[in-house]
Amino acid sequence: MNKYILYLLVIASLLAAPACKQDNEKAREEFRQRRGAVEHPVQPTATPSEDPGEPVAVPGDNTQTSPEAETPAVPGDRVVGVKDGDTFELLRNGQTITVRLLGVDTPEKNQAFGQRAKQFASDLAFGKNVRLIEHNKDRYGRTVGTIILPDGRSLNEELVREGFAWHYTAYSKDKTLANLEADARRFKRGLWQDPNPIAPWDFRKQKPAPVDNSKAPVPAGATKRQVYLCDSSGSAVYHFSTDCSVLKRCKEQVITVSEAEAIRKHNRRADKTCSPK
Repeated sequence: MNKYILYLLVIASLLAAPACKQDNEKAREEFRQRRGAVEHPVQPTATPSEDPGEPVAVPGDNTQTSPEAETPAVPGDRVVGVKDGDTFELLRNGQTITVRLLGVDTPEKNQAFGQRAKQFASDLAFGKNVRLIEHNKDRYGRTVGTIILPDGRSLNEELVREGFAWHYTAYSKDKTLANLEADARRFKRGLWQDPNPIAPWDFRKQKPAPVDNSKAPVPAGATKRQVYLCDSSGSAVYHFSTDCSVLKRCKEQVITVSEAEAIRKHNRRADKTCSPK
C-alpha cells in the first residue's frame, strides 16, 4: 500500500514539472517588461482635445511670414489728389472721382489757415487707402461724403477737431461736428487762434475793392478821342472802331465814350487786335 502511494506521488510530480516550468518562465518575462518600462518610459502623445502647453515645432519648417501677410491692405479707394482741405481726388476701379467732405468747410487757399488746412488733410490721407461713405452728389457733380482713414478715424471730424475746418451748419446738423468745433474754439486750436476768423462761406462772398483809376495816365488826346466798349462785365478792353471783329461779337450794348473815360471810369485798356496803325 505504501509503495502504491509513493508511486502515485512520483507520477504527479513528473506531470506537474512542465507546468511549473512554464509558470516560472512567464513570471520572469513579466518582471523583465516591468523593469524596462521603469528604465525607458514611453512619452504620451497629445490628442487634438488636449492642450500641449507650448507650440509644437515642426522639424525642417523654416518658412517666415512676411509683414504683408500679417497686415492685410485696407480696402477702399486711394487718395491720389488733395485740391484743398475739404476736396480730394480718389482713385476707384481705375477711375478718378472728386470728393467733397460732408459737413465741413475749410478756409480757402488764399485765406488764413487755408494752406495749413490743406497740408493737414494731405498728411492724414494722401496716398492712403480710405473708405468713402457716400452721401449724395452736389451741383458740381462731386461726391459728397465722409472719408474714413485707415485707422478708423473720420477725416471730416479730425479737420474740425484740430481747428482746420468749420462745421458747415448750412448743410449739416451733425452734433459731433458741432461739439468738436466748440472744443476747438475753446482751446484756440488752428484757425481759432485768429482773433477774428472769417467763415469760408463769408470769405467767398467778399469782392475785391474796386481799383481807383481816376488819376490813371492817359494818352495825348484821350479826352477828345471817342472809343467803343462792350457793356459786359467780362470785357476788359475798348475799341477804336465799330468795325472791330472783337466788338462785333459783343452780346450786350455797345457804349461810346471818350478814351480817357474808358480808362479811368471803366478800367479798360486798348484792344490790340483793332488798334489804329
